[in-house]
Amino acid sequence: MTTKRPYSALIDQLKTAGLRPTRQRLALAKLLFEGGNRHFTAEQLHAEAMGAEVRVSLATVYNTLHQFNDAGLLREVVVEAGRSYFDTNMDDHHHFYMEGSGELQDVDCDEVVLTALPDAPEGMKVSRVDVIIRLNPAND
Repeated sequence: MTTKRPYSALIDQLKTAGLRPTRQRLALAKLLFEGGNRHFTAEQLHAEAMGAEVRVSLATVYNTLHQFNDAGLLREVVVEAGRSYFDTNMDDHHHFYMEGSGELQDVDCDEVVLTALPDAPEGMKVSRVDVIIRLNPAND
């Protein structure tokens, strides 16, 4: 009987994405990918890591998140200049953004209907369309 190491699935996931499974990447990947799909900022992940006694700087969290984004393991959602969230849900979908609380909520692609897109500039192609629907309380 073969037993798998505790991090073997995460190690495989990182290696498949072309990333070396360092101690810090593995610790952050465990926090990110073992709890289902979610949205978070780098600061929120850093606080979660500190709470789990994962010794990692905020700069390392940012670098790791951008590496994971570039490798296709998660998606960066820029809601405004200087404010990014990261999303572990890699399926095609859009977002509600609650401006007051800063919360993101997934919106199924089928719920957003686009009838046309402009032609991409010469030599370019559309890779993905991201729609962010900004919300405020109805009584504002």
